[in-house]
Amino acid sequence: MLVTLTALAGMVAFAVVLARLTLEASPASVPLTHSNLTPGRSIENYLNQPGFVDTVKQLGGNIALGVPFGILLPLLSLKARGFLRVALITAVTMLLVELVQGALVTGRAFDIDDVLLNTTGALLGYMLVGRRLGRIVRPRTRPCWWQRRPGDSSR
Repeated sequence: MLVTLTALAGMVAFAVVLARLTLEASPASVPLTHSNLTPGRSIENYLNQPGFVDTVKQLGGNIALGVPFGILLPLLSLKARGFLRVALITAVTMLLVELVQGALVTGRAFDIDDVLLNTTGALLGYMLVGRRLGRIVRPRTRPCWWQRRPGDSSR
């Protein structure tokens, strides 16, 4: 119970940071904002610009922003565990954030590459920490379907 409450508090803190970073208006950026619906376009633009530090901030920041999802989701629920589930939950969440950001926030735009980078970060967090931590904190109570014996009716 304590772990679940801690993970829940972590997700709330993450949501506050996410909202603060992505949903605050930036009126000075209005002339600079452009929506991107083509996967890879923004990433390529950042990689081709001369400012290395800005590239690392933008790409690394978007990856780092997704890492808490990959760590905290397996702690919150057994059903949120697994590579594909973490990817799907993160992608849907970040897609909603980007849609709100692009539609309602002045000086912000929708960028599909942000969704891809955030999801990549969540998967890294899941593979490096979240998967193991989730198994330690919330072990399975039943064997997986491939580990069941014939005639075992524990469903």
